[in-house]
Amino acid sequence: MPDQTETQGKARCLGHEEFGAVSLHYEVVFACLLRDDAPDAVLDALRWHLGLSPERPAGIDGEEHTYPLLSPDPDSRLPGGDFASLRRQSWGFTAGGERHVWGLYSRNLWLDDMLADLVPILDLLAPHVEEPGYGGHFREEFDAQPTVFTFHAGTYGPLKL
Repeated sequence: MPDQTETQGKARCLGHEEFGAVSLHYEVVFACLLRDDAPDAVLDALRWHLGLSPERPAGIDGEEHTYPLLSPDPDSRLPGGDFASLRRQSWGFTAGGERHVWGLYSRNLWLDDMLADLVPILDLLAPHVEEPGYGGHFREEFDAQPTVFTFHAGTYGPLKL
């Protein structure tokens, strides 16, 4: 009987189908603008998730937000690495003066069993998004097509996890 790793004398790689216990990895990207008047509690929670603040803010649920989900891993295997940014930025001018928004961008590598953790982050962001539309995406690290999530009317579009 031939070795399971050989087929007609040719070696082949065993993929994740053969190993049920192997986790898939996902690139998770958040890219959105939050209103300038986003509550301090939301901004503090984001800073903690992004690794910009060492302490979990008192105002967020420790069971729902168990650890910083968007903090960059210095050893990430994503090309170019993980990234996290939250900054107040100019968004043009109105008759009343300069307009500002909070720009959020994060890119991280997550294990497949972490994908349900998208929901607390989306719930945190959605009511404060400045403009409807693209909010980010996730994709299995070797897939070419991402699954996009969108924000609209204080909520987010359906997710296919």
